[in-house]
Amino acid sequence: MSRKGKIEMKLQEYKQNKMRDSEFAKAYEEVQPEMNIIRAIIDARIAKNMTQKDLSNKTGINQSEISKLENGTRNPSIKLLQRLAEGMDMVLDVSFKEKTLSKP
Repeated sequence: MSRKGKIEMKLQEYKQNKMRDSEFAKAYEEVQPEMNIIRAIIDARIAKNMTQKDLSNKTGINQSEISKLENGTRNPSIKLLQRLAEGMDMVLDVSFKEKTLSKP
């Protein structure tokens, strides 16, 4: 197993152990929507082989603002998400899904 694989396994084990704590599990679930948005922005940008600077140039959004979005220190508006999607030649798709029970 590669070093990265070992680290991922340890992280999964750590999370699994932490999720047994109901307060931690609740806090973790509360931040998931924000984390999902951050992950979607980063994944989309990488899939388009764009740097933050490239995306900044296409959207007119300062690179520092894109960085803040990606590191979670700024919450995006729907309008900003639409600008990012357009800059990556993508469509913003927001959906609501049924809750699934989390396993500790």
